Amino acid sequence: MKSLLSVSAGALVAAGLCVAAAAPANASCSRFVGTADGWDKRDALSGAQGALAQSIKEFKATKGSRVSVSAMKAKPQPYWRESVSADLYLKPDVVTSQSYTVCWRGVVSPVVCTAGAKVCW
Repeated sequence: MKSLLSVSAGALVAAGLCVAAAAPANASCSRFVGTADGWDKRDALSGAQGALAQSIKEFKATKGSRVSVSAMKAKPQPYWRESVSADLYLKPDVVTSQSYTVCWRGVVSPVVCTAGAKVCW
């Protein structure tokens, strides 16, 4: 059973590392989010922030290094449910100068996190 959970969690982590850039917030800014799952909050948080950072790094390569990155609270990107109810959130949110991350109890994985940032150039 443990190996089945491990395989399921691994598949979700791989799917969760996909990071999407949303439509531009204005003429010179875009919103980026990264979602990942894990066995605990630290694991999921690291995955979400890592996916977000990688996406921003790739974006900077196309726009040049003269971009600014700031924290942005993103809407959670749950895998197996349409929304996240207030009682499922794992507080506190983690806010840095470059990302705002929310985490919650998942359906299949114990924890899922979404990190968000606003990138302007």
